[in-house]
Amino acid sequence: MTHHPNDPLLLAGKFICLFMQGLMIFGGIILALLIPALLLFQDEVSAEFAAEVQGAIVDFPLAALMGLFLIGLAIVAALFFFFGKLRRIISTVGEGDPFQPANAERLQHMGWLMLATQLLVIPAAALGIYFARFADEVEDANVEFNGDIDFTGILLVIILFILARVFRHGAAMRDDLEGTV
Repeated sequence: MTHHPNDPLLLAGKFICLFMQGLMIFGGIILALLIPALLLFQDEVSAEFAAEVQGAIVDFPLAALMGLFLIGLAIVAALFFFFGKLRRIISTVGEGDPFQPANAERLQHMGWLMLATQLLVIPAAALGIYFARFADEVEDANVEFNGDIDFTGILLVIILFILARVFRHGAAMRDDLEGTV
């Protein structure tokens, strides 16, 4: 197999994966700090909200916000692992040996991670719609939230599972070919 460790496209792919993993770490740290901070300062947050809306009989939905942060943390974690697996696949391409069983497993895991992300977006979208309505009712704000289904994410899940099968089959064919030589 051909060895291409300095291929510009592969280097760009590795860089993008590392960059995205860095963003996921940053987002995860922020969310991981916000969750306990919200628990510790929930009385202050509620009092600040009550002072802002001056006399509204509506309580700030801390539990819903906490749920949104927890869902966000789960999504960020799934994406961190997704980009790590993609980076390892890119490395095997640079080494000249992409059709190996480990890459088939990585692709399958990536499919499951994307499926989990797509499923987690459903309650996150519901909470987003709830917050948009809440903001509109309390402050007469014009907050819009799009809760549409993302078909590109669903398509990505299907493609990843199909590619996992293709890589598994390619690895088996390569092993058969090596066994006959």
